[in-house]
Amino acid sequence: MVEAARAFADRMAARRTIRDFRPDPVPMEVIEEAVRVAGTAPSGAHVQPWRFVVLTDPERKRQLRAAAEVEEREFYARRASPEWLAALAPLGLDWRKPFLEVAPVVIVVFEVHQGPHSPRPYYVKESVGIAVGMLITALHQAGLATLTHTPSPMRFLNEVCGRPREERPYVVMPVGYPAPDATVPDLTRKPLSEILIRD
Repeated sequence: MVEAARAFADRMAARRTIRDFRPDPVPMEVIEEAVRVAGTAPSGAHVQPWRFVVLTDPERKRQLRAAAEVEEREFYARRASPEWLAALAPLGLDWRKPFLEVAPVVIVVFEVHQGPHSPRPYYVKESVGIAVGMLITALHQAGLATLTHTPSPMRFLNEVCGRPREERPYVVMPVGYPAPDATVPDLTRKPLSEILIRD
């Protein structure tokens, strides 16, 4: 058990958020199996309040990028505080989001709230957050890279994805293979001794 847990932890420690993708297609079966893993997440009252919209159509991804960049321009120019912008600066981020168009797959995750065909959910954000974590893990285990993109506000995603009002956007996840020249910031993670408390 210890060996299996350590091997899994080591593999996950190699995971990095990627923003530069190759346009090469990925097997849709891998995406489907990763979403199937996400669907096994625990949820409040077992309502399973999530929806995973998989976009591969170039025109749909172009629309997504255009709409997201409108919100991102506003965020960087007016909405974000100087402190927030300073925290983002080391990551080299700005309003441009080419990965939304270049990545072969974009998964848009929605929270499903009460509606004509959906029951009242409980602990929605917690449930969907757990499912997204499992999706990230499954994609990494399958050899694919991703990132979590959260434009704000995100309501434009309902129109782009054709989803009803009771579904609320949670996160956008481009998925694919890293570009040959993809780079990631030289970041370090907190050591176990800092995040684990034994009592």
